[in-house]
Amino acid sequence: MKTINYLASILVVANTTTAAVSANEKVEDVYKSNCASCHGAQLQGAMASSLLDANWITDGSDDALTNAIKSGLVDRGMPAFGHALSEETIRTLVVYIRETSYNADTAKIQTPTLSKQFKTALHDVNTREVLSASGIIWAMDFLPDGSLLYTLREGELWHLNPKGKRTKIKETPEVWHRGQGGLLDVLPDPDYLKNGWIYLSYSKKTGKNEANRDIGITAIVRGKIKNGQWTEQQTLFEAPKQTHKNRGWHFGSRFAIDGNYLYFTNGDEGHQDDAQNLKTQNGKIHRIYKDGRIPKDNPFYNQKDSLKTIWTYGNRNPQGLVIHPTTNQVWSTEHGPRGGDELNLINKGVNYGWPKVTFGMNYDGSPITPHTDLPGMQLPVHQWTPSIAVAGMNFYTGKQFKNWEGDLFVGSLAKKQLHRLRIKNNRVVDDEIILKGLGRIRDVVTAPTGELYITINDRKSNQSKIVALSAVK
Repeated sequence: MKTINYLASILVVANTTTAAVSANEKVEDVYKSNCASCHGAQLQGAMASSLLDANWITDGSDDALTNAIKSGLVDRGMPAFGHALSEETIRTLVVYIRETSYNADTAKIQTPTLSKQFKTALHDVNTREVLSASGIIWAMDFLPDGSLLYTLREGELWHLNPKGKRTKIKETPEVWHRGQGGLLDVLPDPDYLKNGWIYLSYSKKTGKNEANRDIGITAIVRGKIKNGQWTEQQTLFEAPKQTHKNRGWHFGSRFAIDGNYLYFTNGDEGHQDDAQNLKTQNGKIHRIYKDGRIPKDNPFYNQKDSLKTIWTYGNRNPQGLVIHPTTNQVWSTEHGPRGGDELNLINKGVNYGWPKVTFGMNYDGSPITPHTDLPGMQLPVHQWTPSIAVAGMNFYTGKQFKNWEGDLFVGSLAKKQLHRLRIKNNRVVDDEIILKGLGRIRDVVTAPTGELYITINDRKSNQSKIVALSAVK
């Protein structure tokens, strides 16, 4: 399959005069009015070439496509549309072309059958179902004895022992199961054998707004499991009361631990401009000590009125967070809007740009910004347009898949895919879709056995599964 970052072509359109369009006009309508007569209603080609294949006239970059739409190509009979379409609208057309072409391309990938073998570029793979459950399995991780902890978003923490016995842990925190909220990430402390701590993130209802509607936050706690019961809970982070306004969206939330530091993500909570506001928790990645204290070397610790826990900002809704097993770098996956999902290398004090820059557009097809890059804002290491709805991720550290050692595996919700990324010198040099179509993949972990575990769920049936991938010997 061709790589995902291929698209940018010449948009050859009818040589007609086009009236200026509203900045709020949906991209599908813009394409239909300006492009479909030559390139076909489904971008399949008509008088002009198809926009669904990789046979491009230009160098295959976003800039080339943008310039072709804006300035035209006289020798191809294509007029300039810069006078009729705003920069924001032209950007949405680029996203739309990429989106449609990607869907046509990935439709060719064979969907494996659960409990059957399938082939990838580097390994043949077996699949087996570990367990199934009603509801959405949001996160999972292993304890040192090989047993598995997993969360159900509606508010349940479960333990699966190595013999397959499942136990629901009692007395876990009461969650606000609304919209995208509920019981979210679970992570045992790397020193679990010594201290027994387990970290949980969840959405917590904290009151009502001026319209008398419920509001909440992302809460971070740790506790221990003793005799099947959650105990010794400690609250590690709750945002200041004046910032509480989440109505059920973009809570985040993932953990990563590096030494004594606990990193956690907090989505923009549906208030995108707050991602640039250092007074609020939303749209940020935070760093605290594992006991909840705030490190004094955090980048905004001494900045007046800033939230001291902030490590990075301008993050839309990060739902993947992991420490590289050898470099200790912090990596994150972040949901874009419609287009522009991101893989980011997380560095102290960096602004990742949302919503001032993005490779995506609004879900309704209207523009957000023409900018994919601005001074002082960090570009992603890798981006997916169209959006695959990136979720949990994990660097493979097992021994079963010899050719995958050190590769990064990223789950996809909307596209129901598992991506294998090879990273060299902080650049993605390979993005392979190794699995597609089994379900919405929300989390990925390396098992002590060397298997790769994924969670999948189906919205229609409200059923989830944990599936183990193993190497064919």
